[in-house]
Amino acid sequence: MNDEMKNPHAKGIKTAKTVTSAVLAGCLVASLGLNIYQANESATQNRKVNKFIDNQLERQAKEEEKENTYQEDGYKVGNQYEIRSTTHISDAYKSGDDSGLKDEDKETLKMASDVLQKIIKDGMSNYEKELAVYRWMFKHVGQGHGSSVTLPGASSNAYTPHGALSGQNTVCVGYATTFRLFMNMLDMDCHIVHNEYHSWDMVQLDDQEWYQVDIYSDVSGKCQYQNFNMTDDISRSSHDWDESALPQAKGVKYTYAVQNNKTVKDIYKVPAQVKKALDKKRSSAFFKFEKPLSREELPIADYLVSQMNTAIMSMPGFENYNMGGMWYLDEQDQYILGIFIRNYGESENSEFDADSPEGKKLQKAITKAFGVDTPQDADPKNTDSKDAVVEMRTDVRMLEI
Repeated sequence: MNDEMKNPHAKGIKTAKTVTSAVLAGCLVASLGLNIYQANESATQNRKVNKFIDNQLERQAKEEEKENTYQEDGYKVGNQYEIRSTTHISDAYKSGDDSGLKDEDKETLKMASDVLQKIIKDGMSNYEKELAVYRWMFKHVGQGHGSSVTLPGASSNAYTPHGALSGQNTVCVGYATTFRLFMNMLDMDCHIVHNEYHSWDMVQLDDQEWYQVDIYSDVSGKCQYQNFNMTDDISRSSHDWDESALPQAKGVKYTYAVQNNKTVKDIYKVPAQVKKALDKKRSSAFFKFEKPLSREELPIADYLVSQMNTAIMSMPGFENYNMGGMWYLDEQDQYILGIFIRNYGESENSEFDADSPEGKKLQKAITKAFGVDTPQDADPKNTDSKDAVVEMRTDVRMLEI
């Protein structure tokens, strides 16, 4: 009788050992397989991470290259209008010494200094100074004198602060460089933003945030504050630029909509308020609601603006008017509705009043010299005559809100 017959438990123990050995061997194989799988997965993940890092480094290198090659001063917008540095002029203003400036730059400094002396008051914040400069430039810069007699030096569009401040017809580069000059004279950092065909500004205010400002577009569009102190998000709706080369404009505090809005009960109160703004010849108005609108409620504004636009164009004398709208977010992420009213049919007033004593005297002199009556002398009230050369004109710019 063998040992297994003698001791039946021995066979069970041996069998158990065999099974246990098989199980352990299987676990070991499985463990090794898992480790190999995990190692492969880890290697794959490492390759993905390394590729991501390489892509990020490559992107950063390209952005740094753009930053290093982005040209502000010396760049020609439209291959014609050069953005010229004015640092030497603003430095002369701050030091009080203009002895190193050329004659034209001295004239620029004098004109700019006179403007600041007139519009800047003690105790103003940087935002208030910026707003004062914007309002002055909106009203005074860029549209020339509406004269058919060419002024000295005004044979081409002005693209420097000297041309802009001396009353010449001014292109976007002239606005951008003039605004930057004013900001630098007031110790504020300012960049000129540009693409191939347009230029504007971005300025840093006392909240240390950047804001985009396009005075040229507001003047040419005859709509005040629409392009004043924009965030990048708002600016993208009508501008494009190399965003990697310039700071982000994400400030909200000093957007005009946040600083100057009227709280109304609900959106149904907006039409009456817009009509009041229209009656006062305002080109923009901004509304916050007592009960903040949800995102789902925002589309109602599209219908509101569309219907108000139709209503305005149906009014006698308002055929050339157009209305648009835009949503803004304040610092609490509440929506503010901006309404913009433009009159595309307006033209510049004549600088000279034909009905003034001087005008009447000139008319008599012309009649005497040429032996014919001028249209004004013949019938100054007959504006329907085919021979009339003077048209009734309205002011090109809306009044400030």
